[in-house]
Amino acid sequence: MGNKGRWEYLRAIYERYRKAGRKVKKVILDEFCENTKYHRKYAIRLLSGPPPEKRRRRPVRRRGLSYHQETVAVLTAVWEAAGYPWSVRLKALLPLWMPWLRKRFRLRPEVERQLLQISPRQMDRRLKAQKTQRRRRLYGRTKPGYLLKHHIPVKTDRWDVATPGFTEVDLVSHSGNSASGEFAHTLNVTDIHTTWTESRAVRGRGEEAVQRALNEIATTLPFPLLGVDSDNGSEFINWHLKGWCEQQQIQLTRGRPYKKDDNAHIEQKNWTHVRKLLGWDRYDTHEAVAAMNDLYRHELRLWLNLFLPSVKLVKKVRVGSKVRRVYDAARTPFERVKACAQADPEQVARLEQCRKSLDPFQLGRIIERKLERLSRLANRRLSPKAEQPALSETKQQRQRAKGCGKAARSASLEIASRFPLSPSHNNNKPSVTFPMSRQPQLRLHS
Repeated sequence: MGNKGRWEYLRAIYERYRKAGRKVKKVILDEFCENTKYHRKYAIRLLSGPPPEKRRRRPVRRRGLSYHQETVAVLTAVWEAAGYPWSVRLKALLPLWMPWLRKRFRLRPEVERQLLQISPRQMDRRLKAQKTQRRRRLYGRTKPGYLLKHHIPVKTDRWDVATPGFTEVDLVSHSGNSASGEFAHTLNVTDIHTTWTESRAVRGRGEEAVQRALNEIATTLPFPLLGVDSDNGSEFINWHLKGWCEQQQIQLTRGRPYKKDDNAHIEQKNWTHVRKLLGWDRYDTHEAVAAMNDLYRHELRLWLNLFLPSVKLVKKVRVGSKVRRVYDAARTPFERVKACAQADPEQVARLEQCRKSLDPFQLGRIIERKLERLSRLANRRLSPKAEQPALSETKQQRQRAKGCGKAARSASLEIASRFPLSPSHNNNKPSVTFPMSRQPQLRLHS
């Protein structure tokens, strides 16, 4: 018997119970408890209490809108311009970008106040529709190395360092659909303590090329390089790199084979700093490698390290069967570098002056142009093919782009339907690489 049935049953026997004698009441009460499964004391309170009436439906109290449509539109624009950061990072990013937001969007005081007070959870709710339109996929071409595996120590314990300089490194392949021949790789290096990340492009996986790129990154870091932790690929496990590390007094360690969690920090940066921008196209020419290095050495490293906050895992707390992760406050890698005594004061001063003179939105446009130029250097024959959207969906996207009603305000802010740093080519057709993870999912209608 459901709740509604119990209530109707109570109304049917209520008057009979009140008028009955002591013995009859006991029979009615036993029958009522047997049918409704109520506790005897609770049943007595119901039958002896006020007469049951038809329950009035409580009016649904709807919460009013706390944030203007203009606030959500500006938030979406910043979220896209910053490369779709996590809500906690986006919360820390807004005060840092506010001087340029005032110039770009001419913010009213009320909108600025709402942007600064909106919580990360509310950001997730407001951006939920846009987040469901993105997807991601990853794959690599790393092959295990067999040299020196027993001479290089394995590091599996959790990183617990209080000084910068201990890094994780990895190669990200740009081979497209074919792993044959020579093609470009991105050498990615991230510092554990500050999350500072540097990237360089090399053609092939040669020992000397990787060592030269790593040496260049070591001279660029605003702190001394103290340790290198890699996977078991032959590009890192070789005598050439081991000799260089011993000469520079750099600790060389490796993870366990087929255990990507041992290099979780760099695996995450492979996605955010490489795949999201360059995708899965094939780059196999010297011109493409030079263009990638031009991007890595200048605008991209400044945009990622000076303007984009990141969070670090502090601890894990087990609550019953669940694990709760506790993170520190979101800060940019440069802010963490400034707080370190081991950082080079001259480089920190130059970076501080550079950050004051740069506009993150203008920097993003420069990166966009360089990515578009780089996409034209891709080998289209060996790159993934673009999917064509269905006719009806294309029409809906076109109508959505025009903006009407509430969407008109968003359209007036010129919020792009794709990430500003994604390469666009093929005459504005859906791109193959980066937009595979950024653009809305394409569904074929039967």
